[in-house]
Amino acid sequence: MDKSQSHLSKNVAIIGGGAAGLMAAITAAKAGHSVTLFEKSDKVGKKILASGNGRCNISNTSLHVSNYFGENPSFVQDALRQFTFKEFEKFCSSLGLFLDIKEDGRVYPLSNEAKSVQMLLQNQALSLHVKILYNQNIQKIEKKNSQFIVQTESFDALIICTGSEAALQLGGSIEGYQLARNFGHEIIPSYPSLVQLHLNSTLVAKMAGIKLSGSVTLFIDRQKRETVYGDLLFTKYGISGFAILDISQGASLALINHQHVSITLNLLPQFTNTQLQAKLTQLIKELPYRSIEQLLVGLIASKIIPQLLLTCKINPHTLCRDITRKELKKILFNISQWHFEVNDTHGFRHAEVSGGGISTEKIDPKTMQSQLVKGLYFAGEVLDIVGERGGYNLHFAFASAYLAAKNL
Repeated sequence: MDKSQSHLSKNVAIIGGGAAGLMAAITAAKAGHSVTLFEKSDKVGKKILASGNGRCNISNTSLHVSNYFGENPSFVQDALRQFTFKEFEKFCSSLGLFLDIKEDGRVYPLSNEAKSVQMLLQNQALSLHVKILYNQNIQKIEKKNSQFIVQTESFDALIICTGSEAALQLGGSIEGYQLARNFGHEIIPSYPSLVQLHLNSTLVAKMAGIKLSGSVTLFIDRQKRETVYGDLLFTKYGISGFAILDISQGASLALINHQHVSITLNLLPQFTNTQLQAKLTQLIKELPYRSIEQLLVGLIASKIIPQLLLTCKINPHTLCRDITRKELKKILFNISQWHFEVNDTHGFRHAEVSGGGISTEKIDPKTMQSQLVKGLYFAGEVLDIVGERGGYNLHFAFASAYLAAKNL
């Protein structure tokens, strides 16, 4: 630390050793501050290790306000402007972390291993003399004059990076909400996001394990909200897959607001209704003595067909020659618009992230500092900001932490 830094150096406490906490610690230590990081579990970055199915979708080359949700999504604008993807690349380079940038903009470590990210962040923090204290469940912090008292030590500044209640088993935490509330900040009710959905149907358990490429359309209060194409996976409790994770934010938020939530599935989105009708009509004419169940095997997974025909109230053993025009319309309709009611999510334990959290209304978006308590900062998922799937949540964690530490 040079002389110009020494008189500005602060004793900084960071609560939470996830992506945001580690970025805040590294950035603050580089600026010459004395940093103590309090981590709830026995290891930092546990959630990083599980992200992207162990591959860690760490960022995205295309970052925009439209990729985020919350009561005020535009809160992310300054963080994205000041910590762009280019800035993130520079930061990764300083760690010795090489990136694999995919054509769709998603970014992974070149090692294809989340552990690389966790280890390099931890090693950088330690090399900068960040003091990391493990198994520290901080539930109360006092402010005396200009000092924050954490455990028995005094700090000039405090950065809360505790994450959310998503995946508590991986280091998620609800303590940050209570700490913020004690300092006068409002908490927006939280809800699971990037999470599987429970369906109000006895059919799905019989299709459990079947995966397909299709599309899902989300309806809230019977109004169409969005359609997403991608992987769908039937489960005992309902449905999963990347397409489901992509609509889960809207579905989950609607559920906690007691709105009616439903989805329709298109099992064969590669065909228009006209094309599919022509194809099935032709097959029925050519194979009149096949059962309708046998006929559909060439189009749809065999485990799905009985449940689809049950929805249509058609006996699967009915011969194709006996299928009426009305029954054919029912089959076509349910192949492209199979309707299910959503009655729950798979919960915080299985959610990748959480919506809701500390309201951004009383936080300066340019610095991440509280407008109620001087010297108090917030970063990452603890805030009422949640991103789409694709590296957006991790990038906001890094960007907001960078701003907080830079503006100490």
